[in-house]
Amino acid sequence: MSDLRELYQEVIVDHNRKPRNFRENAAATRKVEGYNPLCGDKLTLFLQLEDGVIKDVSFVGTGCAILVASASLMTEALKGKTEAQAKAVFEDFHNLVTGDTGDPMASADQLGKLAIFAGVREFPTRVKCATLAWHTLQAALKDDAQVVSTE
Repeated sequence: MSDLRELYQEVIVDHNRKPRNFRENAAATRKVEGYNPLCGDKLTLFLQLEDGVIKDVSFVGTGCAILVASASLMTEALKGKTEAQAKAVFEDFHNLVTGDTGDPMASADQLGKLAIFAGVREFPTRVKCATLAWHTLQAALKDDAQVVSTE
């Protein structure tokens, strides 16, 4: 168990210090803001869709290490995926961190690096940090430009 915690900490720290795809994208076809009023996390997600495929996804914002790492890993995982595939990854990730449906660890098998967030479900206030970017992605996929809030 301590190996998993160490890996979790390493990945979170790495992606927080050097977030991948942390930039604005002028070519984005959709831009959505997300906000977690509980802890002050804020991000803007830039989604560039072409023929139903995520050509690029990036973000900018400020927040805790879990938010930044989750958004960073999410952008890496979704490039090149179809909208349907992205929605399926969202469902697997959401199930993993909330345990709302089925076996959350079954979702972990599908998620690769994102599976390190499995322990977040033990800390309900941190679940909102881990899922803010994902809920913002859902709004972008629906072409809903309203600010996404975790409350």
